[in-house]
Amino acid sequence: MPATKQQQLQYIANLIKDCQKCSLYQTALNPVPGDGNPDAKIVFIGEAPGAHEDEQGLPFVGNSGKLLDKLLNTINIPRRDVFICNILKHRPPENRDPTLDEIKVCVPYLKAQLKIIKPKIVITLGRFALNYFLPDELISRARGKIRQIEWQGIDLTLIPVYHPSAGLRNGAMLKSLEDDFQSIGKFLKNI
Repeated sequence: MPATKQQQLQYIANLIKDCQKCSLYQTALNPVPGDGNPDAKIVFIGEAPGAHEDEQGLPFVGNSGKLLDKLLNTINIPRRDVFICNILKHRPPENRDPTLDEIKVCVPYLKAQLKIIKPKIVITLGRFALNYFLPDELISRARGKIRQIEWQGIDLTLIPVYHPSAGLRNGAMLKSLEDDFQSIGKFLKNI
């Protein structure tokens, strides 16, 4: 009998737990493979775990996660219906940006997760997640634009938005995030 999506995602999570392909595992408290519905039509992808995520082993549980939950509530999407993960699966020290080498060794896990879940929509949170799909694009130019892309043989709707942490630091970016989520809500009603 073939493994369920949940079993396959758990297998990936176990690989992440044992991963030593870069040095991040040495300073992180917990791996943060991702969390949510294995049958999700929507996957949110952030940059990397922060301090709260590192403590709990779950994505987007700190202040950025609270803002993400609030934004999801404004468009009537329960968090349990989506899958949320990050490009990196271990927290970088001092919340620094991911390095290219760290991204390179970590994205195979993300790729495997997406191939298991097969989402219809990927919402990238911030520039690192956007640049995984569109390497030369700027988040300030791409945010809020709904694009149809073909990725790894999967047809996806890609919607880049600012990272919630940027919205917490900058009122204009928060307004953009709120506007973009309203557009996402309207888009979802029409599909």
